[in-house]
Amino acid sequence: MSIAGSSTVRSTRGGGAVSASRAILTGLAPDGGLYVPERFPYIFTPDITALADEPYANRAARILALLLPAFDRDELADAAARAYSRFGGSDAAPLRRLSGNRYLLELYHGPTLAFKDFALQLLPGLMTQSARLEGDSTKRLILVATSGDTGKAALEAFADQPDTEIVVFYPEDGVSEAQRLQMTTQRGVNTHVAAVRGNFDDAQTGVKKLFASESFRDSMRARGYTLSSANSINYGRLIPQIAYYFSSYADLINYGAIQPGQRVHFCVPTGNFGNILAADCARRMGLPVGKLVCASNRNHILTDFIESGAYDTRRKFHVTSSPAMDILVSSNLERFLFELTGRDGSRVSEWMNGIKTVGLFSLNAAEHAAVKARISAGWADEDASRGAIAKMWRDSRALIDPHTAVGADVLERARLNEDDPAVLVSTASPFKFGADVAKAILPGVPEGASDFDCCAMIASASGISVPPSIAALPGLKVRHTLKCDAGGMADVIAGIIG
Repeated sequence: MSIAGSSTVRSTRGGGAVSASRAILTGLAPDGGLYVPERFPYIFTPDITALADEPYANRAARILALLLPAFDRDELADAAARAYSRFGGSDAAPLRRLSGNRYLLELYHGPTLAFKDFALQLLPGLMTQSARLEGDSTKRLILVATSGDTGKAALEAFADQPDTEIVVFYPEDGVSEAQRLQMTTQRGVNTHVAAVRGNFDDAQTGVKKLFASESFRDSMRARGYTLSSANSINYGRLIPQIAYYFSSYADLINYGAIQPGQRVHFCVPTGNFGNILAADCARRMGLPVGKLVCASNRNHILTDFIESGAYDTRRKFHVTSSPAMDILVSSNLERFLFELTGRDGSRVSEWMNGIKTVGLFSLNAAEHAAVKARISAGWADEDASRGAIAKMWRDSRALIDPHTAVGADVLERARLNEDDPAVLVSTASPFKFGADVAKAILPGVPEGASDFDCCAMIASASGISVPPSIAALPGLKVRHTLKCDAGGMADVIAGIIG
């Protein structure tokens, strides 16, 4: 049998326990920390094996019910069924066999073609249930900082939701052409998008400052709004992502690739650490995980941290072809460190203050050893990423985007036993990064060809159709043209809310 988790959560910085429903509604803890379960549920091998007979929505609902025991199980099942019915094909998270004992977990079949859909399509339903449990009828102002995919996924999920306004901030020059148009053409009377002059860290820091500002929260309350977040700092964003790790394991059982209880390695390309954190949470919940491999791009602060034990943001920021990983302050690392220290909130607060004040914190020898025992890391530059896209197409006829390509290159160089099954976790449709993918797999791509021209070339060469939502983007009306400096985000919001 499975053991349910607690219905309360607590802050990574030592604050007291609150209900999971309150955490989902508020996003960030009052002390600036992130919420984690007070007690993780545990799923025994027979129950993991039983997931193999279920469709994805049922698998996700079972995991959510263990993490949210105060929520109504039937309502969770209905929310999961509605969310994942919007995913293309019969399987929301298909597992594809590559060469050898390697597999690709495709997480880009949702409505916005990115893995963020798994959590964000569910989040409105989770917030609705949370509000009912809390007796909370206030209007919501949802603030989002995005490096590309989260913004569109959040906008799509919350568009025209009653009593809700959503404002998304993205780095002006830090997203792909398709990602920018996905956001700026978004419909919905309650959707708002602004380009920030700066990088993702500037946008993310700006949003966190607004959450931490009592005067800003008071000004929004005076207008009838309570702040919430759809970023991965929100507990409601984290927990749905845990489900697809259990689902991929169940699929490996179905394929006869593993026996129940056998360990599986996962390689996860990540920038904000949320996707690989979900894998670590699954491991804490009983999933037989072997090694977790953290893959970074040229902004390899996570790789350096895991290798050295020092987290140092005082470095050059690089704009790459994998923008979701162009991050120097990885928010979800805080949750990982909280568990690492035996839930020492004061130690985590000390580290987070180090980032804020001097841009640096360091682990002691024992702490660093504990990190190395749970996770390994590698990184790939732009040339290696392009090479991995080409190799994946040549060897397996699989199209992958630049983020997944970073993971593919790191996985190939990871010191894993070739006989052990390993899953490469994808992040986004390759058609969201048409120019980069086309230049990697096709000869003679004209210089200056748009993402959309390149998507057509890829489709012609591969026989794989361009997703309709991508093909339609150039013809859609741009509805959102706001721009601001990082320090002007509050003014943008005030102008929207009135």
